[in-house]
Amino acid sequence: MKVVLGYSGGLDTSVIVPWLKENYDAEVICMAGDVGQPGGLVGLEEKALATGASAFFGEDLRSDFVEDFAWPTLKIGAVYGRKYLLGTAIARPLLGQRQVEVAEKVGAIALSHGCTGKGNDQVRFELAYAALAPHLDVIVPWREWDIQSREEALAYARERDIPLEGVDESKLYSRDENLWHISHEGGPLEDVSFEPEESMYQWTVAPEDAPDKPEYVEIGFESGIPVSVNGELMGGVELLTSLNQIGSVHGIGRADIVENRLVGMKSRGVYETPGGTLLHLAIKDLESVTLDRRAEGLKDQMAQRWADMLYEGRWWTPERESMQAMSDLLSKNVTGFVKVKLYKGSGLVVSRKSPVSLYQEDLASFGSTATYDPADAEGFIRLFGLPIRAAVAARGRGEEAVSNLIEEAADVVLVDEFE
Repeated sequence: MKVVLGYSGGLDTSVIVPWLKENYDAEVICMAGDVGQPGGLVGLEEKALATGASAFFGEDLRSDFVEDFAWPTLKIGAVYGRKYLLGTAIARPLLGQRQVEVAEKVGAIALSHGCTGKGNDQVRFELAYAALAPHLDVIVPWREWDIQSREEALAYARERDIPLEGVDESKLYSRDENLWHISHEGGPLEDVSFEPEESMYQWTVAPEDAPDKPEYVEIGFESGIPVSVNGELMGGVELLTSLNQIGSVHGIGRADIVENRLVGMKSRGVYETPGGTLLHLAIKDLESVTLDRRAEGLKDQMAQRWADMLYEGRWWTPERESMQAMSDLLSKNVTGFVKVKLYKGSGLVVSRKSPVSLYQEDLASFGSTATYDPADAEGFIRLFGLPIRAAVAARGRGEEAVSNLIEEAADVVLVDEFE
C-alpha cells in the first residue's frame, strides 16, 4: 500500500517513515510544503529517502500561503482567544490540500501525519482530508504506537540508524514557524506562572532593548489586501517578510496566551507575529474611515466566527466560502494608507488616508457648516428616543395598574371583614 506522509524532517516524521513500513508494510511517499519555515525544503528530500521513503514531493507554497490563506484571514480581522493571530492554523488547510493532491497523483490509498493525539493540528489535517479526499484512509501513528515521549522516539530512531542531523535532541520548546509567525509551546511554558526567558524568543527583540528612537512605517491597502510598505509596491511574501523584519526590531507582536484547545483542554503558547500585528492594527484603523458602523459591526461578528472556524480546521467548507465572499464585498472600499509609529513593543496609528474615506471634515468639524444644521438634532433625538419614552410610559401605566389592583384587593378584604 502507498501512504503519503506530511513530512517536516523533524524527529516525529523521521520516525514515522520506518514505523509505517514496519507496521503497515507501506511504501511511504513524503510530502512537504515550504510556507516559510527555517531552511525551507533544503535537505528534506535526501533525509526522507535516507529514512526509507520511496519518493519525496516538495513545493514552495509561500505565495499561496500568504495570498490565499493569510490575507483572507487578515481581511476579515480574525483573532482567536483575544490574542492569537492564527499563524499555525492558517497553514494547515493548505498543507492538507497539497498532501491530498500528491496522494491522488501517486495512487496512494492512505494519508498520514505526525500530529499528537492532544493537539489541534490532528483535527485540522483530518478535516481537510475528509473534505478533499474522504475515500482515503488515515493513519495516525501517535494514536497507535507505543512511543510515549521524545526520549523514546530518539531511542527508536537510533535503533534503526535513522539520520537525526538537524534534530535538536535537547530542545525545550515545540515550535512552529512560517511566514506569518513563530510559536513556542511545551517545556517550562507548561507552568503558566513561568515568565519566558528572553532566550526563548527567536524573532523579536525585548521591547526594553528596542531602539530608543521611534520608526514610522506606512502600509498601503487595496480592497483590504496589503500592497505596499513605505510607498514601495510589493508582492505578499516580500511585504510580509519586510514587515516582520521592521516589527521585530521594535519588539512588536509578542503574545503570551492560555488558550482553549479544540480537544477540550487549555494550553499555553507564546507567539511572535510582528508583521501580522502591524497589519491587523493598520487595517482596522483604515476600516474606521472606509466602513460605516453597520458594516464594521457585521465584519466584527464574522471575524470571531472565522477565527473559530479556522482554529477548528473547518476551512474547506461552504461556511468559509460564504464568509469570504461577504468579507470581500465588505472590504471592497478598504483602500488607502495607514502610518504606524513603532516604539518599544507598541504600534500607534498616527495617520490614515483613503480616496474613498467616509470621513468628511466639514461634517465632523465643531465649527459652522453648511451641510449640517444642529437644529435638526432635536427632531432626530425625539424620534430616536421614542422607544425609551414609550417604555417609560408603559412602565408607569403598569405600576399604576398594579397599584389599583392592590387597592381594589384591599377594599375587598375590608368589605369582607366588615360583613
